[in-house]
Amino acid sequence: MVARETTQKKPHVAVLASPGMGHVTPLLELAKRLVVDHGFQVTFLAISTDAPPAQIQLLNSSTLPPDLHVIHLPHVDVSNLLTASTGVSVRIVLVVRRTLSYLPSVLTNMQPPIQSLIVDPFCGEALEFAAAFSIPTYLFMTTSASFTALTMYFPTLHAQVDGDYSKIAEKVLVPGCNPLLLDDLIPGVLMPEVLPLCNRIPLVKGVFINTWEELEPVTLGAIRKNPFFLGLPAPPVYPIGPLSKGNEDEPLTSTMESKKMLTWLDKQPPDSVVYVSFGSGGTLSGEQMSELAWGLELSQTRFVWVARPPSEVSASGSFFEAGYDAEGAASYLPDGFLDRTRERGLVISSWAPQVAVLSHGSVAGFVTHCGWNSVLESIAQGVGMIAWPLYAEQSMNARMLVDMGVAVWPKPDGERAVVGRGEVERVVRSVMEGEQGKAMRQKVIELQGTALKALGLGGSSNASLAGLAEEWRAGGSP
Repeated sequence: MVARETTQKKPHVAVLASPGMGHVTPLLELAKRLVVDHGFQVTFLAISTDAPPAQIQLLNSSTLPPDLHVIHLPHVDVSNLLTASTGVSVRIVLVVRRTLSYLPSVLTNMQPPIQSLIVDPFCGEALEFAAAFSIPTYLFMTTSASFTALTMYFPTLHAQVDGDYSKIAEKVLVPGCNPLLLDDLIPGVLMPEVLPLCNRIPLVKGVFINTWEELEPVTLGAIRKNPFFLGLPAPPVYPIGPLSKGNEDEPLTSTMESKKMLTWLDKQPPDSVVYVSFGSGGTLSGEQMSELAWGLELSQTRFVWVARPPSEVSASGSFFEAGYDAEGAASYLPDGFLDRTRERGLVISSWAPQVAVLSHGSVAGFVTHCGWNSVLESIAQGVGMIAWPLYAEQSMNARMLVDMGVAVWPKPDGERAVVGRGEVERVVRSVMEGEQGKAMRQKVIELQGTALKALGLGGSSNASLAGLAEEWRAGGSP
C-alpha cells in the first residue's frame, strides 16, 4: 500500500457506471482498489435513474473508503421513449444518453480536475464529453476477455455478412481465439446495437478487463499478438480481475432474511448445499420455476434458493428491481413445496449476500445464470456451477465454463425450451454427489488459486493495475 498523501496531491480519477448491479459492482471494486491500494482520490459517478435498491444501498455503504466519493447524477425521465417491447439494453442506453447531458457541468465543477475517466460499455457516449475537456478515457469491460475480443472483431464480421448473421456458419471464428458457437451469440450478443461500442474502442486510451491471465490465456494472447488485432487501431488491454465484492461490501436489502439465511447455513453439513440464484436481474417463466422446484425436491439435496416472481415476458424481468422484497414465494412455487422441503431447503424472495453464501463451508454448488460477476465470485470462492444462462452474453460464459470443466449445463426438453424436473434432479445430484462434481470442484479450486495469485503482490492483475496507476501518478497516460 502506498504512503498516505494529502488529498490535494493525490491523482484524481472519475468512474462512470450505468445502472445495474452487474455494472456498478466491478467498477466500484476498481475504484476502491485505486483508493486503498494506490492512494488515489476517486469520484464515482452513479446514474440514479432506474438504479435498483441494492445498487443504492451499495453506493451509500458506510464501508466505502474516505477518498472514494459518490456523486448521484440527476434523475431523468425516459418514459416517453419506452414501449412494451423495449429491452433492458436499449432502456439502459436511453437512460445513460439523457443522463450524460449533465456530465459537462459535473466535469467542470470537479475539484481537483480529474486525470482520467473510466466508463463501462453502456457509457461510451461519455467519450465525446471527456474529449472536450481533454480528459483521457478508459473503457472497463464488465464481461470476459472472450467477449472483449468478439467486440473488437464484430465490425469486421458485420461487414463480411452485410449485417445478415444468418449467413454465418455454426461457429464464429475470432482470430486466434477459441471458436464461439453461433447459437450462444444470437440473440443477445450479435446485434447492430453493439456496433457503436465497437467503433469507440479505438478512441479510448486503454481497456480494463475483469479477468486474469490464467483464466483466459488464449484470448488475451490473441488480443496482444494475433496479426488481426495488431492491425487494429486498438488500445492496450489491462486484465485486472477478478474484481468482486467482499463479504463486508454486500448490501443486505433484507437484513433479517439475510441473517436467517446465514444462520441456516451454519447448521448444515459441509459441502451439502446447492445455492440457486439467477443474479440481480434474471427471472424464469412460471413453468420453468415449477420444474426447477420439483427437480430440487426430487434431488433430496439441501438448497438455498433466491426465488423471485416469474415472468412470462422477459428473462431479465427483475433487472431494475434487484433487492426488491417481492411477494411471498409461496404464491408462485408449487403447492406444498415450502412445507415439503422445510427441513432441507430455504427459499428467500429478496437480495442475498452472495459472496457470504458462496464462501460458506456448507455450499458446494451454484445454479447460476452465468452473469460474469457471479462467475467470478463462484470461482473466487472455489464453487462449481450448474450453468443456467438467461440473456445477454451468458450463454457464451456458460459454454466457456463447461469447456473449462467447472460447470455442467442442463439440457431443456425438446422444443419446449424448459429444463424438466428430471434433468434438474440429474445435474444437481451429479454436481453434489457424483464423480463429475468431485472433478469439477478440484478444477475450480485450481482456478481459485490462480485468481488469488493474480491479485497478490507480484501477480499479473496486481501488476497490470499498479503499472497503470504509476503512470497516472506520474501525470502521464500510456
